[in-house]
Amino acid sequence: MTPAPSASKVRLVSLLPSATEMACAIGLAECVVGISHCCDYPAEIRDRPVLVHSRIPGDGQAGLAEIDAAASSTLRRGESLYEVDVELLARLAPTHIVTQDLCQVCAPSGNEVTRAMRALPTQPQVLWMSPHSLADIEENLRELGRCTGRVAEARRVIMAGRRRMQRATRAATTAGGTGRPPPRVFCAEWIDPLYCAGHWVPEMVEKAGGIDPLGRRWADSVRVSWEAVREAAPEVMILLPCGFDAASARRQAGRLVGLPGWEDLPAVRANRVFAVDGAYFNRPGPRVFAGVELLAHLLHPEEVAWTGPADAIVQITPTASPEV
Repeated sequence: MTPAPSASKVRLVSLLPSATEMACAIGLAECVVGISHCCDYPAEIRDRPVLVHSRIPGDGQAGLAEIDAAASSTLRRGESLYEVDVELLARLAPTHIVTQDLCQVCAPSGNEVTRAMRALPTQPQVLWMSPHSLADIEENLRELGRCTGRVAEARRVIMAGRRRMQRATRAATTAGGTGRPPPRVFCAEWIDPLYCAGHWVPEMVEKAGGIDPLGRRWADSVRVSWEAVREAAPEVMILLPCGFDAASARRQAGRLVGLPGWEDLPAVRANRVFAVDGAYFNRPGPRVFAGVELLAHLLHPEEVAWTGPADAIVQITPTASPEV
């Protein structure tokens, strides 16, 4: 086995926002020499050279349906959604590249990275992060720590995250009591068209003391019909569209208001519809641990406090105005 380099010799290029957050959490912020266009947390990383750009026309300004249609059309043609700046990558001379092979929409995946690697004079170590569960996310943290000489730091991040989740789970379990079914939750990972939650998010809901009947635990998120949402009759609805913060998700909520049966949903009648910062859920990094606490707070607000940023949650009124 090749020994891990000292942190001072690591030159890391992260093509994943979640991996960037992991690297910073284990003390590698100064070693990150290149990032993707979506890497925006923590703030200290935003001045690094950007190697990845979206090929979707108008991405960032287009509406949800337009983004979904453009992405689907591009993938059907066998084209990539992202462009990697190969010349910049070569100049940065990374010792490590962190990427993924889980979702072609979320970030550069196998084909783009393989093509970019061919142009490098020296081949860096490539870490592939493609988690499906919370345990997989922890293992990704361990692997990053092992490859960069930060094993102890990775272990500390994992243990702190576990403790935070366990506190939320214990409080949620106490709140639920015995003999009471867990509240039904619908987590929407996209709003137009509607996508259910997949992979680790339904697991997060369970740890928070709820159940997502439409969620796909450890499997891909898929489109769901509005009729399926009505039949699931969620008691709590949480909008966490991938790539958007809570304020943006709240503006998108207007697309659901006025749909047949909206006012009849238990979540709407109880005024328990929320928009949240999707980074706590769609980025499989250290903030998913806090995401469990956020969910537990929404499901059991009197028993579980949310200790993160206040603007990570926005309550949506039943008559929320359409997106502007």
